[in-house]
Amino acid sequence: MDELSKIESWRKEGKKIVFTNGCFDIIHAGHVDYLEKAKKLGDILVVGLNSDESVRRIKGRDRPVNIQEHRKRVLEALKPVDLVIIFDEDTPEKLIKKIKPDVLVKGGDWKIENIVGADFVRSYGGQVVTIDFVYDISTTKIIHKAKKTGR
Repeated sequence: MDELSKIESWRKEGKKIVFTNGCFDIIHAGHVDYLEKAKKLGDILVVGLNSDESVRRIKGRDRPVNIQEHRKRVLEALKPVDLVIIFDEDTPEKLIKKIKPDVLVKGGDWKIENIVGADFVRSYGGQVVTIDFVYDISTTKIIHKAKKTGR
C-alpha cells in the first residue's frame, strides 16, 4: 500500500491526521518534544521530510549531515511518528494538498500567516497550530558547537 493510500485508509477509519515537516537532520531533544506534542493533536502523525537536494537548497551545500534514507529511518523509529514521506520541493505545499491533513503543525518560530499550506488547510476547516519550543537547541547549533569544540 502506498503512502497516500495508507493515509486514506486511516481517514476512512475516522482517524485525525496531523502533518508536520522539516529536515530533521540530527535528531535532538527539541525534535522529540515537538513530535510528541504534534502527535497529541490527533491520531496519526505524518512527517514530510525534505529530500537531500531540498535540504541543500535551503541549508547550504554542507547539509544535510545525514542522508535522507537515514533521517527517514530514525524518524520512523520514533514513537509519535506513524508515517514519513520524503518530498523534493523546497516547501511541502504539494504534499499538503495531496494529504489534506486535519491539523497542520509547525514550530513556534513560525507565524501562522507564513506557514506554507495554512490557507489551504483552513479552507476546508482544518486547524493550523504552532508548538512552542521547550529546548534552546537546533541542528545548526549542534553542528556549530561540534566544529568549535572538535567534539
